[in-house]
Amino acid sequence: MKKIAVYPGTFDPITNGHLDIIKRGIKVFDEIIVAVALSPGKEPLFSVDERVKMISDMTSDMPGVSVESFQGLLIDSLEKHHAHVILRGLRAISDFEYEFQMASMNRKLASKFETVFMMTAEQYSYLSSRFVKEICRLGGKVDCFVPPEINSALIEKFKEKR
Repeated sequence: MKKIAVYPGTFDPITNGHLDIIKRGIKVFDEIIVAVALSPGKEPLFSVDERVKMISDMTSDMPGVSVESFQGLLIDSLEKHHAHVILRGLRAISDFEYEFQMASMNRKLASKFETVFMMTAEQYSYLSSRFVKEICRLGGKVDCFVPPEINSALIEKFKEKR
């Protein structure tokens, strides 16, 4: 039986920290489905289609990784793919409380699914998409936080907004 994990998130945009979790996760699981949440309440900078394409481009050389969007309950996406694991990245202690609550809710909704937490590499422990967007919006350099293609997309997106 294949070990399939779903790695959900908004990924607005995907960062080197997210990619670190995917690269390390694919060593543990046979397949990882990166599930890009629509998240209209968060007012994402990039559309869901743009985020799916960016992540697909960034993971195209990673066998076993696929990318798709989802809306609604995450457990429905797991059912659809016959996955049994939710993969989540943790940066710091502050992430744990929120992630613990989400994992507990998912377990209550469907106890057959497990949540696996993976600590991000130390050099990404402070990194968040929100900070990357804010720094770029204010004219700062973010090329050390995201792949070059994502850096270019961020710069272009903020040019459009000016």
